[in-house]
Amino acid sequence: MCDPMTTAVETEPTPDDTAGVIAPPPLIYLGALGVGFGVNAAIGKGSLPSSVRWLVGGASLLAGVGLMGSFLEAFRRARTPVDPYAPTQAIATDGPYGLTRNPAYLGMALTYTGIALVANAPWVLVPLPGAIAVIDRGVIAREERYLERKFGPTYLDYKRRVRRWI
Repeated sequence: MCDPMTTAVETEPTPDDTAGVIAPPPLIYLGALGVGFGVNAAIGKGSLPSSVRWLVGGASLLAGVGLMGSFLEAFRRARTPVDPYAPTQAIATDGPYGLTRNPAYLGMALTYTGIALVANAPWVLVPLPGAIAVIDRGVIAREERYLERKFGPTYLDYKRRVRRWI
């Protein structure tokens, strides 16, 4: 039995029963992070004030890791896989999913930002908007189309109630 904050659909998986995302989201962010550190090495280290590095960077890092942890817990409670290439079994709507439809991707962006700031590497932030654009078009848009097909009005109602990012 699912908890009342999730919606399960009992269906037999088919080969096309996935969102068809272009790449695993963590790899998209890690790739951009690698490019950013390459840019930072080529241009030279920045010089961020300590308060930005440790307070803003540390808070961003902690918030991002916390959001990713809460996303994992919400998926566990909903009994649906985290793997974007596995069929979704339920729509997680509790925890962070009550505030944003994409807490994992928001958490990854915050973690990325925190890493750049704590490392005193502001040039690492340059590729972040590109990574977010790839996540938005190549992952989120595909996932939303898939969830609309699979869950129909239930997912459309959820989309009307909860924002995509924040």
